[in-house]
Amino acid sequence: MIELLSDPWLLITIVAGLFMAWAIGANDAANSMSTAVGAGAITPKQAVIIAGVLEFTGAYLFGKTVTETVRKGIIDASRITEPHVIVYGSIAALLAASLWLLFASKFGLPVSTTHSIIGGIVGYGMVYAGTSIVNWGKMAQVVASWILSPIFGAIVAFVVIKLVSKTILQQKDPVESAKKWAPVWIGLAFVVIGSMFYIKVMHGNSLFVAVSRYGLAAGIGAFLISFALLRRNFKATDPYLGAEAIFRNVQVLTSAYVALSHGANDVANAVGPVAAVYAVATMGLAGMKVPVPRWILAMGGLGIAIGVATYGYKVMETVGKKITELTNTRGFSIDFSAATVVLIASWLGLPISTTHTVVGAVIGVGLARGVKAINKDIVKDIIISWFVTVPVAAIIAGIVFKVLMIVG
Repeated sequence: MIELLSDPWLLITIVAGLFMAWAIGANDAANSMSTAVGAGAITPKQAVIIAGVLEFTGAYLFGKTVTETVRKGIIDASRITEPHVIVYGSIAALLAASLWLLFASKFGLPVSTTHSIIGGIVGYGMVYAGTSIVNWGKMAQVVASWILSPIFGAIVAFVVIKLVSKTILQQKDPVESAKKWAPVWIGLAFVVIGSMFYIKVMHGNSLFVAVSRYGLAAGIGAFLISFALLRRNFKATDPYLGAEAIFRNVQVLTSAYVALSHGANDVANAVGPVAAVYAVATMGLAGMKVPVPRWILAMGGLGIAIGVATYGYKVMETVGKKITELTNTRGFSIDFSAATVVLIASWLGLPISTTHTVVGAVIGVGLARGVKAINKDIVKDIIISWFVTVPVAAIIAGIVFKVLMIVG
């Protein structure tokens, strides 16, 4: 920690990293909690507490302790040979991404934090070495994810809500049908969640291990517990409200998982550049990958938790309430579908944005009731914000980097 006092650039980078972590929490809170809040499963205050605690826990305990200096290999790091370029570029990328996320959050727009930091990195990279430094193949994958993520999310969510409605809500006695079918849906959801826990939280890379060791155990356990609880304790006077109530508690669990997973993964967008500058400050160089001290992970987790608590409500409100009306079964279908799409995409190696997938799934459950059930103006604004995220962050980062190179 002595370096903090002796190296002003490290101090500036830490402040910029904290800003970025706060901005991630403010915007991405919608990924984990918006459907639960929108469907009335929990209050916004409860969402803030649950998400804040689990985002910090995920970031600190499960955040990667080694991170790439240049996220996702989006530019050729071997062409950056001067340590001060890593320092100025990291600060420029963090500031650009944070400012864009702050702007998007102010207007309640859910954008990808990963795309934001990628835009920042591309911006300073192009100012430093021209367009040839950019890995355009990787950029093509990012562009593909703008399109693929929401489409896959919408299709799967459309099918899932239709099946949930068919098996439960459209039956003569929805409560009795829910007692039969809800354990099946809950069990399937926990197969996905258990598998995702291994891949996203524990950073495993084998789908077979994920499903066989974690997914099936979680799914069978959830099926048996929910089956027993519904048989013994569940009573309802209104059949439709009763069926919805069954999924209410499940929604809280699925949302809690997403918050934990998000903290474990997306903290890298804030702490990666800080770790790179820390490596330069302490060792005089930075390789392709650098270690991340625990205190930097804690800083990132704390920043995300504060962002959720202080500014997360705006984007949460857009995704949970403004796109379409949500119920507990619709919210469950969104969480289940988004997690399934991300799991399958990870297995296939496809580029997927969790933010875009969740929004696509919300649109999908809305479309199941017809196009009129969707707020098309909000959807249009969201799509525009997705397409300008990388260019805007790149332009801001390029300007900041140029200024730092002149005055630094």
